This record gives sequence, C-alpha cells and structure tokens, in this order.
Amino acid sequence: MRDAYHEELDSIGDGLVEMARLVGSAIGRATTALLDADLKIAESVIAADERVDAIQRDLENRSIDLLARQQPVATDLRIVVTGLRMSADLERSGDLARHVAKLARLRFPQSAVPADLHSTVLEMGQLAQRLMSKAAEVIISKDVEAALQLEADDDRMDELHRTLFQRLLDDRWKHGIETAVDVTLCGRYYERFADHAVSVAKRVVYLVTGEHADERGTASLPGPIAGTIGGSGGETDGDA
Repeated sequence: MRDAYHEELDSIGDGLVEMARLVGSAIGRATTALLDADLKIAESVIAADERVDAIQRDLENRSIDLLARQQPVATDLRIVVTGLRMSADLERSGDLARHVAKLARLRFPQSAVPADLHSTVLEMGQLAQRLMSKAAEVIISKDVEAALQLEADDDRMDELHRTLFQRLLDDRWKHGIETAVDVTLCGRYYERFADHAVSVAKRVVYLVTGEHADERGTASLPGPIAGTIGGSGGETDGDA
C-alpha cells in the first residue's frame, strides 16, 4: 500500500515533467510558425495543446484523490499542493504557445512579425523554450540553486521585451497599427511564458525547502536533494 502511494506521488512529478517538455516544444514550434508563416506547424501547435490540458486535468484529479484518500502531511502535502500549482503554470504556458500559433494562423500567408524584428522574436522564442527546458530539469533534479538561477536567466527576456516596445515607439516605425498590435501581443506572450517557467522553478524551491524563493538569500544554497516529485527518491515524511 505504501509503495503504491509513493508511486502515485512519483507520477505527479512525471506528469509535470511531461507537461513542461510539451509546452517547451510548443513554444519553439509556434515561433517557427510565426516567423515562417507556416500554417501546418501553427495548426499542429494549436491541436497539440489538448494533450497538455488533458494531462493537467488528470494531475488535478489524481492530486485531489490523493488528498481525499491519504490525507498527506509535511513534504508529501507540499508535493501534492505544489504540483497542482505547477500544473496550472504549465497549462497556462501551453495556452500562450497556442496564442502565438493562432497569431501565425491569423496572418497567414504573411508573417505577423516584420522582417526587421525577426531576430528579436526568434531569440525570445528560443529563450522561452530554453527556460522551460531548464524548468523541467529542475523538477527532476530538485536543485534549488538551479531553480533560483532561472529568475536571473529571465532578465534577458525582459530586455528583449523592452526592445520590442522601443521599436514600436520609434518615430521610424513604418509597419502600421495592426502589425504593432500583433508585435505587442506576441511580445507579451513570450514574456508571460518565461514568467511561468520561473514560477515553476520557484515552486520547486518551496517544495524542497518549505520556504518561498523570494524569502531566501543566495548564499549557502543547497544542491539537489532526495524527494518524490520529478521521479525517484527516498522516503518522505508524509503519513499514508
């Protein structure tokens, strides 16, 4: 019975990792669709979001079932509750990737992004995908230092977001209002996607330490520790 309980806890982490990998891939493919005006890829991203939603619903149902049947405490309770919140972040990330793909579909056969902004948006898409990949790794490793590093990595996304706005406000902007709206929206989608990746990492910090990331200093940070979420680990201090 105890082994089955821990397998259920492990499966929550496995589901979160799968979600993170799916939405990371989605934002990368959505970026390709956006910049290359590739309708086929855009449609595939939009359709694939149903898989992310299904995993999120399954995780939610299993988490609620665990809470009802096992009444977990201490670390086990943090695993379940934090997992629920992380799945919400990841589901929203999938929605944002879908929004980028829908923007590509809306403007097809043209690209929604002017050629002179392609390099900036491409970097935003690549960075978003990289941040989510790191978030998936953090879920697996439970490495607090790596989790906290994601917020510093996100600074580059903020810089790119500001760069887009500077171009939009430049007197030399010549692409019209509709394109300005498109660029504003896609910039916001990438910025929010990155924020969700950082949020996932911060929730891992809480899972491991019992403290919120914003309450911790950067000195004497622990490395990876054993736990349940994200895969195999030792015994937790919950109560089955």
